[in-house]
Amino acid sequence: NAFAQESFFDEIAAHVKADPVQYRLRHISDPRLKDVINAAARQAGWETRPSPKPAASRTGVASGRGIACVLYEGDNGYVGLVAEVDVNQDTGVVRAKRIVVAQDVGPISSPDGLRNEREGGALQGLSRALCEEVTWDDQKITSVDWATYKTLFVGSAVPAIESVLINHPDGEAMGAGETAITIVAAAVGNAIFDATGVRLREVPFTPERVKAALAAAPGARIQTAQV
Repeated sequence: NAFAQESFFDEIAAHVKADPVQYRLRHISDPRLKDVINAAARQAGWETRPSPKPAASRTGVASGRGIACVLYEGDNGYVGLVAEVDVNQDTGVVRAKRIVVAQDVGPISSPDGLRNEREGGALQGLSRALCEEVTWDDQKITSVDWATYKTLFVGSAVPAIESVLINHPDGEAMGAGETAITIVAAAVGNAIFDATGVRLREVPFTPERVKAALAAAPGARIQTAQV
């Protein structure tokens, strides 16, 4: 739900040529959700402009940034997340360089524990965004082990992860474990759009899917074989 909602919100912002952060703030009334969006954008040094990035190259590596936010389960934790990515337009490989997560869980009893939750949640969300997929044939599930159900592996190139913790000591305690996971794919997808102008509507963002989307985009570079 969060992937679809936050991707489409970003798409609307692009259609009206509005900055994705400012467009969200304009249409959100909850002050605590606004706070996590602002905190994540501020920590990330967000460049205020519409997406996609102007005059982006259609070859080589393109860089972009994306935002996503959620009030988890409607009342169980506020999160704003900015992702910065590189997209290799020749290979289709997406590399997340930096993830900034701002979270409001109400009272914070263990800041270090919450940061650990943020880092783990960001990496699990990134694994789901770039790698993880259930596959099947006409009879059965075929992703049955860690070789066929791919995840981020030990030694993977992982992004720098920065946490911004917003403490409300007199508030109600809310969830911290699964919250950030839900919006990583949306933020990464929005960053891919910012970098390339191509909107991906299916996760994971595998090299094959990225290359196919780039090839199908209007004005895509056509490669011809050399004879």
